[in-house]
Amino acid sequence: METVDIQAVESKLSDVTVTAVPVQGKTNQTQQPNQSKYAQLLGVIEEMGREVRPTYAGSRSSAERLKRGIVQARILVRECLVETERSARQ
Repeated sequence: METVDIQAVESKLSDVTVTAVPVQGKTNQTQQPNQSKYAQLLGVIEEMGREVRPTYAGSRSSAERLKRGIVQARILVRECLVETERSARQ
């Protein structure tokens, strides 16, 4: 398994800005507290995948949702790493 330098990744993504885009009527898998961080991360990545094509087509709202997903995924990756380190110590 390849190691990833989190600070290097964060520096590359530091120019990402996020603005709130209200989403109505959509159930988000990441809102369920009983899921593991890894399952939440997979859900966020799946949602991001749906936004890529409309973003390339010029959809501003899709681009904003994609940016928000990137930020959320970064947070979840950090939390997954903490969980992994904690379980490795036990």
